[in-house]
Amino acid sequence: MRRRRWRTTGNALVRVALVWAVSTLTMLALAGILPDFRLQSDDGDSITQIGITAAWGAGAFGLLSALVWPVVVRALLLVPALVLGLLVFFLNGTLLLVALRLIPDGRGEAAPETAVVVAAVMSAVASATSTALAVRDDEAYRRRLYRLADRRRRRQGRGAAPRAGAAVPGLLVLQLDGVGYEVLREACNSALMPTVAGWLERGHRVTSWRTDWSSQTGASQLGILHGSTFDVPAFRWYEKDTREVMVCNRPTSAAELQRRAVERTGDGGLLTLDGASRGNLFSGGADQLALVLSVSARRGRANRSRSGYFAYFSDPANAVRTALSFTADAVREIVQSLRARIRGDRPRVSRGGLYPLIRAFATVVERDVVVAAVIGDMLAGRSVVYADLVAYDEVAHHSGPRGRDTDQVLERLDRSLALLARVCEHAPRPYRIVLLSDHGQSPGETFLARYGLTLKDLVRAGCGLPVSRKAGRTRSGAEARAAVLAALHRPVEEGEEARPGPGSDPVVLASGNLALISFPDVPGRASRARIERTHPALLTTLANHPGVGFLLVDGVVLGAGGAEARLDVPGEAEELLAPFGPGAAAAVRRTDAFPHVADIMVNSAYDPDTGAVHAFEEQIGSHGGLGGEQGHPFLMWPAQLSDPGEELVGAEAVHGVLRRWLREADGPQVPVAPPGDRWAGEPASRDAGRYAAAPPARAVEAEAAGGGTSREAPQNSPPEGHIGGILPSDGSPARDETR
Repeated sequence: MRRRRWRTTGNALVRVALVWAVSTLTMLALAGILPDFRLQSDDGDSITQIGITAAWGAGAFGLLSALVWPVVVRALLLVPALVLGLLVFFLNGTLLLVALRLIPDGRGEAAPETAVVVAAVMSAVASATSTALAVRDDEAYRRRLYRLADRRRRRQGRGAAPRAGAAVPGLLVLQLDGVGYEVLREACNSALMPTVAGWLERGHRVTSWRTDWSSQTGASQLGILHGSTFDVPAFRWYEKDTREVMVCNRPTSAAELQRRAVERTGDGGLLTLDGASRGNLFSGGADQLALVLSVSARRGRANRSRSGYFAYFSDPANAVRTALSFTADAVREIVQSLRARIRGDRPRVSRGGLYPLIRAFATVVERDVVVAAVIGDMLAGRSVVYADLVAYDEVAHHSGPRGRDTDQVLERLDRSLALLARVCEHAPRPYRIVLLSDHGQSPGETFLARYGLTLKDLVRAGCGLPVSRKAGRTRSGAEARAAVLAALHRPVEEGEEARPGPGSDPVVLASGNLALISFPDVPGRASRARIERTHPALLTTLANHPGVGFLLVDGVVLGAGGAEARLDVPGEAEELLAPFGPGAAAAVRRTDAFPHVADIMVNSAYDPDTGAVHAFEEQIGSHGGLGGEQGHPFLMWPAQLSDPGEELVGAEAVHGVLRRWLREADGPQVPVAPPGDRWAGEPASRDAGRYAAAPPARAVEAEAAGGGTSREAPQNSPPEGHIGGILPSDGSPARDETR
């Protein structure tokens, strides 16, 4: 609280100083333009003295305007409006003349008619500067959005029926993309995220959950929103039946993955009933969509993916607020990158080119648009909202999961959470805020930087194919780049990367520290015998490379030194994969059953002592495979909701918990045992400890009735009549066509 008070005071002082500086420059410019306005003695002054005189005059005028003007206006309230409008200019000019009189040694002087002009110009410039600075202030921004939303709600709500279920608590689910359980824990304990820490102190609980082998946003968010991660082996993979590369952040691939999930589960998604999806890869079945990648490939009015940008930037104040922050963050990235180079930080990846703009888009533009959309959803009283904030994930890929760069991002994300929490006070229904992440991040030097070649080069060498003398870089698969291209109506990874040409050359695709190797000319999944017959040196070359942890080939796990384990033999895979953490063998065994699993799955080496992995793409903070914190995101919920139960394994389990919490909204409050520790478990005992020793009786009954996996719709009532969207939610055309 004290830190927030000091920050507020500091921001106010900075705004005052900037307005003063701009007013001083304006006064200097006017003194140079207007003949009857001077800021120096008759004998002439130095430039420094003239600058001091201008600063003195601008400060005196600003102080008089702040102190005297409100009193004068109150005294003239009875004056007719027209007369008062004319008096404003003369009174303002009078204040300027008084301010000039206060300058020492009589250096300031102006004719009365000139004083009116100078005062008017300075007031306009000061007002514009103050407004531009105020739009970056979260509290002022919140008040402004609420006033606009309330005005629009009153205008659209005349004669409309009351919204059904308005007294029923809504569920606001906020995803902090890439923030692992340990990172959140450290950020709260070090006061980087005071809002989240305050929630934990006042009753929220938090636990870690475990991802599948594919620890990335595509698989996790598909499972959380649509209840299925089946046949999503990685971030990108090659499908032999269609001869296409599926990429989770390509709009066409995201739409197809969503279609498959809906077909498999027979359910539209978590957000089907009166829900909103903001900044996500998938819609979750929501009607209200903004910045949703799976619908961004559509054309026409039915595409609500980019509508959020138009609704947000159509307000000039929003445009100014975001433009200033965008510029500041792009400059911040350039300075941070230069500083890292000067210090010689290792590991390090290239952060030049367009990356500063892409990062600023993720950390500022997407954040602002998504937060504004969520504010509109809450003020409209929607029953469930799911929003993804991608800022941390994007920065961690290039700067590493820990450090000053990511600390600053976490601080700004916390301020966005505080803004949303304050907006809840004005919402027509109470909201329960659930915070979660889709995966964590594991640090480490890239495979290319550590060993001087890419995995594709290593595969080609093992196959006896020519290798380029110059090692090429594998493009990063971060979501921000795809979001930028989608916003610009540009395709994502099309051409040769989307459809590899015919031939026997292996297709090698990277997903963080997980890589997939497919042989297009081999129908179906290639057997181990066929691979060894066609490329006798390949499997040995890969398995014995120090940067490779293990391979999965035709139901067999291969390790260094000839180690191997069959997945159908109990205990063998568990022993071989033990260094990669509990549940590693089960995750590999599940992926092995996917129809589109690659011929060879490659997981990088992992150092349990440092938590480091080697990404096969240009990322020093990566996720996508097994090893370290990337597989341990978090789930945080308010005490009014039931305990998730035992350890959550896989995004499908998280989906079941959220389904249960939606059903609990219109039931009695869940009794909560007094918390002993706000954190669910220590790193050494993730599989055992939980924040609450046992779930409440109501939760046990719900589980016994199938509450953890049921796909029936939540009990909240749908809205009656048209409820106009607020801000980016305004207008809601056709429902999601992929259902």
